[in-house]
Amino acid sequence: MLTDTQLKRYADVLLWGLRTARSKPFKKGDVILVRFNLDAVRLAELLESRLLQMGMNPVRRMNPTPEMERSFFDLANRRQLVFDPPGETELYRNLNGSIFLHAPASITHLSTIDPKKISRFTLAKKYLRDILEAREQAGHFGWTLCMLPTAELARHADLTEEDYAKQIVKACFLGRRNPVEQWKTVFKNAGAIKGWLNSMSVKFYHIESANVDLKITPGERRQWIGISGHNIPSFELFLSPDWRGTSGVYFSNQPSYRSGNLVKGVHLTFKKGVAVAVRAESGADFVKKQLKMDPGASRLGEFSLTDKRFSKINRFMANTLFDENFGGRWGNCHVALGASYADTYSGDGRSLTKEKKAQLGFNDSALHWDLVNTEKKRVVAHLADGRRTTIYENGCFSY
Repeated sequence: MLTDTQLKRYADVLLWGLRTARSKPFKKGDVILVRFNLDAVRLAELLESRLLQMGMNPVRRMNPTPEMERSFFDLANRRQLVFDPPGETELYRNLNGSIFLHAPASITHLSTIDPKKISRFTLAKKYLRDILEAREQAGHFGWTLCMLPTAELARHADLTEEDYAKQIVKACFLGRRNPVEQWKTVFKNAGAIKGWLNSMSVKFYHIESANVDLKITPGERRQWIGISGHNIPSFELFLSPDWRGTSGVYFSNQPSYRSGNLVKGVHLTFKKGVAVAVRAESGADFVKKQLKMDPGASRLGEFSLTDKRFSKINRFMANTLFDENFGGRWGNCHVALGASYADTYSGDGRSLTKEKKAQLGFNDSALHWDLVNTEKKRVVAHLADGRRTTIYENGCFSY
């Protein structure tokens, strides 16, 4: 659905994202993992060539097809479910970068699988994510990802394949001769807003919309980050709050697909940092099972805002990468249940031990699930000196 010219521009943007996302520069000989779905093979080929020309060592991994993945969860016994191929840990301990090309041929093929089985698999692989997080904190690893249009995504988004592809081209600036220059401009403008947000001493944020009345405590040593090259596209600015200070009601009016399950209208009530009441207009049982994955699954790991001046995404895309960056009429905010992001720590990431994370209220979980609200809203920062300032209203930051 994308032309070869557009795919080459996509490769340029992804390599910009990879470089930007890592705090230390890459060097020749670095190991870069390229994971891709079958429908993304052409973009993987283009990246292979570019990485080799840069002197990197690409490692290729094709993701399982929907039939392979369904068979695995249908047939794998307990030992097979948590099996690690020899060398997996060694590979992750030596990775310098990762690029994921998401092009799903199906997004509902796991809908009949017991969520507990998927959770068991996810928990067993969490240690690999922990390895990469530690390497990223030390500046030795960077990652980025993107999504390509597929017939399946277009069908679930209720768009034609052509219109779905146009949303991706528009969002990632692939219609421009030099999309990287436009991303650099977005990066610069976002940097000014992050500087403004991080200059405030905030006790808590109050988010209000027609169906949201939520208070979030940023906590000590936090910083707003985002538009960092990690996701293509990414227009959100976010932080990982002190989960213990979350209270009130949150509502996700945007549908969400997770593990093959469609969820709509999620209502969450938080007390003392934990979601104590959960309901949904569709998929409520699945939501409740997800929140029981581990102790951190019912707590917040992320609070995010997207400025509609940055994002031109204005349709539901049936994929979190685009849906969490929805611009539309009123922008969006979203919260993520589960794992927090260590790079929202404002100090030296190398000093952020597991014990220190717990002390500061960084949430730990195998789950990370973004739930998006696109209603008209206001976000007010209650400052340490008693003042209040509106930081976000009518889909835009107030900066």
